[in-house]
Amino acid sequence: MRYAEFLPEGGTIGLAAPSFGCSEGAYRTAFDNALQKWEKMGFSLDLGPNCYAGEGIGISNTPQACGEELTRYYLSEQNNCLISCGGGELMCEILDYVDFERIRNAAPKWFMGFSDNTNMTYLLATLCDTASIYGPCAPSFGMEPWHPSIRDAMQLLMGKKFTMHGYPKWEAESVKGEENPLAPYHVTEKRVLRCFLDGKIYDGEEIPPTVFQGRLLGGCMDCLVNLLGTNFDRTGHFIDKYRKDGILWFLESCDLNVFGIRRAMWQMEHAGWFRHVKGFLIGRPGCFGQEFLGLDAYQAILAVAAAKGVPVLMDVDLGHLKPMMPLIVGSLGKVTVKGNEIAVKMQLK
Repeated sequence: MRYAEFLPEGGTIGLAAPSFGCSEGAYRTAFDNALQKWEKMGFSLDLGPNCYAGEGIGISNTPQACGEELTRYYLSEQNNCLISCGGGELMCEILDYVDFERIRNAAPKWFMGFSDNTNMTYLLATLCDTASIYGPCAPSFGMEPWHPSIRDAMQLLMGKKFTMHGYPKWEAESVKGEENPLAPYHVTEKRVLRCFLDGKIYDGEEIPPTVFQGRLLGGCMDCLVNLLGTNFDRTGHFIDKYRKDGILWFLESCDLNVFGIRRAMWQMEHAGWFRHVKGFLIGRPGCFGQEFLGLDAYQAILAVAAAKGVPVLMDVDLGHLKPMMPLIVGSLGKVTVKGNEIAVKMQLK
């Protein structure tokens, strides 16, 4: 696994828009404020041509323009790292225009983003054997004040923090909008972990002390199952290469309902993706994760995961229901759980 040099003090942050751009409204305001905050911290900025674009369908520009921007700014020597401007809907369409061969043969660079950016964070690891960061997109750094998870992401990008802990509360409903574009996460709900272990389900403080580890791999399930079986799917090769470490899958969803999650788990299982699994970290389900026709989000996961004989930790701080722990895709992760507390230590091996 290849690891990039971390963002140095006074370094240059590159920005690209392989999915949505920050073309208008609250996103643009938050993005502009993030740029100002980074400049006040002493960083220089290197903005791609699509950062403020809004001409594309589900992405900032045409698939070709987005793919070419992502390749050029990843390979550029004018920036030290690359952060995505946002998530979106059709980043998969830019992949034909991303030069993964050149990226594979170039010096590694940190790329950070989540949601639709799974199309890059996941493929950097599985196609290029290059670590990436599944973490917040650029506009989140414009909130006032920063939530601890945003500070964690910045610390990770600079190589100053490699162990992430869960956060006390999470956001059920955002208050960010046109009237309040710089609003921080509106955290009102207490985080309560749920763990399937040794055939039993434990909630919160009932969870016995548990430690498991493996190479971190995953992202947004909506994107992962879309990649599965395509010419970009080299997951089998990756997990076989690292089978001695085993794979620690971290998974979250955006638009999938509980049946979509269950189908996604079935599909990944039957594609052989889980054959070297050492454990699962499952984020709170996104927009449509409520119980439906007698199926809840837990059984949607456990229908497959429970049979693997490994710890399954659910309602973890990952993904679309903020806050999210930033994770290094491809790193060797060690998860420690005791009661309702979780720590993920990442080693660059």
